[in-house]
Amino acid sequence: MPKTTASAETLRVVPLGGLGEVGRNMMYLEYHEKILIIDIGFRMPEEDMPGIDYIIPNITALKNRSKDIVGVLITHGHYDHIGAIPYIVSQLGNPPLFAGNLAKAIILRRQEDFPSNAKLRISSIVDGQKFKIGPFAIEPFRQNHNITDNFGFVIGTPVGNIVHTSDFKFDDTPVNDPPTDYERLKKIGQKKILLLMSDSTNAEEPNHSLSEQTIMDNLEDIFKNAQGRIITATFASLINRIQQIITLSEKYNRKVALEGHSMKMNVEICKQLGYIRAKRDTILKTKEVLAYPDNRIAIAGTGAQGEERAMLMRIANGDHQHIRIQKGDTVVFSSSVIPGNERSVQFVKDRLYKQGAHVFHYKMLDIHASGHANKDELTQMLDLMNPKFLLPIHGQFSMIINHAKLAQEWGMPEKNIIVAENGQVLSLKKASIAIEKETVPANYIMVDGLGVGDVGEVVLRDRQNLAKDGMFVIIVVVDRQTGTVKGSPDIISRGFIYLRESKDLLKQVRKRTVDIVNSSAGHGGPINWIYVRDNIKNKVSDFLFTKTERRPMVLPVIIEV
Repeated sequence: MPKTTASAETLRVVPLGGLGEVGRNMMYLEYHEKILIIDIGFRMPEEDMPGIDYIIPNITALKNRSKDIVGVLITHGHYDHIGAIPYIVSQLGNPPLFAGNLAKAIILRRQEDFPSNAKLRISSIVDGQKFKIGPFAIEPFRQNHNITDNFGFVIGTPVGNIVHTSDFKFDDTPVNDPPTDYERLKKIGQKKILLLMSDSTNAEEPNHSLSEQTIMDNLEDIFKNAQGRIITATFASLINRIQQIITLSEKYNRKVALEGHSMKMNVEICKQLGYIRAKRDTILKTKEVLAYPDNRIAIAGTGAQGEERAMLMRIANGDHQHIRIQKGDTVVFSSSVIPGNERSVQFVKDRLYKQGAHVFHYKMLDIHASGHANKDELTQMLDLMNPKFLLPIHGQFSMIINHAKLAQEWGMPEKNIIVAENGQVLSLKKASIAIEKETVPANYIMVDGLGVGDVGEVVLRDRQNLAKDGMFVIIVVVDRQTGTVKGSPDIISRGFIYLRESKDLLKQVRKRTVDIVNSSAGHGGPINWIYVRDNIKNKVSDFLFTKTERRPMVLPVIIEV
């Protein structure tokens, strides 16, 4: 791929992920062949991606350009912004990373799971402490979210000042964080902001997002009234919520058990940094906590999205090593449902209800506050920054479109608002912004175990077919000399039909297989076994479809004797 560069008066903005989707956030700025990357995140697989662990950005456009990359800015410690670092940074030449203390600690702890990777070059950033990377002058500014050490950035460039908001909300009464500093934001807006790149995740939500204090008050009502055990499920990275659970447990004389590797790891890191406060005897091992009376037990863990291996799913299925649901338990889902997870979450809720639990979720009571700005806050951000141009980022396409409409209602000319997609290249000048004809690769790169990018569309389609219609293996023994079938073909079926109840169908398949082989190979002379296998596969597949209206993966195995 030919290397393209930015001219002296033009800055290129290239999103590689996070536009038209929730997660996989990564973009880069390029000025005069110097590249600044912002975030390197992953997203979780969709339901029709069996076996896939994560989806990460495509960095083809940055390969062989490691000498041009001056650094990576990390906004905060959520995995949709840092999760792909172990898979990508080494391919970029291990550039310097700049992150807040909590994000830095989470990145370094996770890097321990990848011992073959090179040691990261990562520096801490401090609110308001300016620094320079190549031609870019960086000023971090604190933003409220649902994790500590979340930073937006003022990025000074020779073309003009750019503001990247990070994920954000405006909260006057947060928990475990200082309130939004509007005066500071107003001063930033006085720097003549050329381009605002602003979070769009809640651009379809009216009014103002809920304050964490509202959530605290409602959670306290649950703790005050619960007679039995309290089991809470949330994101492992939702540090503020975990602190609320610990604080309320101490107030109402409950001991806390943490469940889930990622949650335990995050709490340990936050305690070391002083971001989570707990008395010495509050957090105990699960076995120790379960020895207390029910009204003194609180359990915090993962699984609010119905994840298969998370704490709450294992408890609901009766698979957890120590915890079983009992009548009188109170279960709290303290997170909203990510689109695509609705069925899994409903399954877990139903299982919990059947076992006698009292279940609370965000649709019944305000026990989860989004960490993202609603419409009123997005408009307020425009007021504070007063930018010339807007690039809505971080969200599904509908969210980005609604953010763009909001900016038009605010008074920004339509030509100054860029609705972009991953892989498009934006040219920013002092007086204009435009989408270039050129694009860069931005398709999904899938992580499956130790494999990165080796599962492509063909492999994924095979997995989807196996999950949908199963597998049908036909084993045929053929005489090498004559090309005729010896004996009756063996058939193995998995996920398609139950063999004992389909004897007539199997008999027809065996007869057709013998006929196909004999007509294809039993004529003397050289035999093209690849042709024979393809013939069996195609004709048996068509036959099975006519009989069942399902199309399993047909795998012919020919043994020559």
